[in-house]
Amino acid sequence: MAIPVTGFAHVRLTVTDLRRSREFYDALFGWDVAFEVPPGADESTREALAFLFGGIIYAVPGGLLGLRPVAEGGDSFSPDRVGLDHLSFSVASREVLDDAVAALESLGVAHAGVKELGGNLILEFRDPDGIALELFAPA
Repeated sequence: MAIPVTGFAHVRLTVTDLRRSREFYDALFGWDVAFEVPPGADESTREALAFLFGGIIYAVPGGLLGLRPVAEGGDSFSPDRVGLDHLSFSVASREVLDDAVAALESLGVAHAGVKELGGNLILEFRDPDGIALELFAPA
């Protein structure tokens, strides 16, 4: 019997430096924070939010995206190892992709430009840990 999945609930990315990763994701996407340990939180609050592993979880359209700062500083992402190949976010149009190109360039983030792929458009880039990200739009 097939399990009737209705979508993704969340994705969590392991990062080496939460501050650096948070600055990147905040600057580029500006998502609302769904969960984080508040500064000066008491022990019971810290225990209740232990599932964050010292990280943060953003509310993104359709689910949640977490950053978990437990990777060692010398570690790096590779799409050629078992696990995540890349993470792709849907956007509405070519115009949004063009705006994203300008945003990436203003932040000094390297990208491969907008490409047509299978009748759709993609924009590929990487986060501070080298995690492969993509924006995907209909052509």
